[in-house]
Amino acid sequence: MTKPIIAVTADRREVAPYMWHMVPEPYVNAATNVADVIPIIVANIGEKLETDTLLDRVDGLLVTGSRSNVHPSHYGVEPTADHEPFDPERDATTLPLIRRAIERGIPVLAICRGIQELNVAMGGSITAAFQEQRNIKGHDYPIDGAQDERFALAHGVKIEPGSCISDILQSDILSGGVRVNSLHTQALDRLGDRVEVEALSEDGTIEAVTVKGAPGFVIGVQWHPEYWAETDSPSNTIFKAFGDACRDYAAGRAGLSEAAE
Repeated sequence: MTKPIIAVTADRREVAPYMWHMVPEPYVNAATNVADVIPIIVANIGEKLETDTLLDRVDGLLVTGSRSNVHPSHYGVEPTADHEPFDPERDATTLPLIRRAIERGIPVLAICRGIQELNVAMGGSITAAFQEQRNIKGHDYPIDGAQDERFALAHGVKIEPGSCISDILQSDILSGGVRVNSLHTQALDRLGDRVEVEALSEDGTIEAVTVKGAPGFVIGVQWHPEYWAETDSPSNTIFKAFGDACRDYAAGRAGLSEAAE
């Protein structure tokens, strides 16, 4: 069987003198080396993207993190400086893509901005500058500094028993718990339709979700498993589970194709 192909969301960002559609390399490495899939970067072309045409050709969707945030107009809030920066072309591309992938049962792994996009795509909302709003600490997003320090595993998470992610991380939970790296300025607020909490940080911040009744694998995490996917057991396990779900989906597609012939 050939390797699954996955769609990977990108940022649209200026690196003078051009606008670029780009993805940080840790996502590509985690998909390639751990999930064992072939990642294809999706250009942010908004309404010009024929969503079903793309999804007909892939076996999974990886929704990446970013320094940009979902524009608050998508959840009925007036924008402020705390909501910035924005990437409207990404919003226009990814929000419909997430909804349709979930509807079709295509495996979805959504990370950092990705979990926020997933929640908004399902009708939920976001709290900007959430540490100040909720008077908590420990989720800082330093722009500068050594990468290993920026992405250091900073705190534990409490995983709901019987949840999808508890099934995935069961051996890690039993062997001492799960620590994560949180680098984000926003957090989930009102949950979207059928979005269910699967893990919380000790201060109550939502760290992982799924979509109840989704026909396929759907996991959203607020942390960054891609950075330590090759060396940290829980991070590695999440990407392997995503890869396995993509292989199962690809096998199912192949079976349907053979049955139709």
